[in-house]
Amino acid sequence: MALNFPNPVRSFDAGRSCVSFWGSDASLEITFQIEMDALRKLGSGIDDSQAQVLDVFDRNRDTILKAAANAYARHRASYHRLTPADF
Repeated sequence: MALNFPNPVRSFDAGRSCVSFWGSDASLEITFQIEMDALRKLGSGIDDSQAQVLDVFDRNRDTILKAAANAYARHRASYHRLTPADF
């Protein structure tokens, strides 16, 4: 099966400086995190507030999911951390 993202839930993790989200490949859950620097690249001028970070994630969801799918296609692991280089 192919990777898909049936669950729209995402969560801001200030301690890890990222937003976490999840995909699935058949019955496998795949965890993704996107670093704050990658989100800043997608939405310049944001601060580290939860509202702004999640807004940038939501406005760029399609781009982020495409980068996540590409990362997963390169290496089928259960965890991926997206960096600015992925964009």
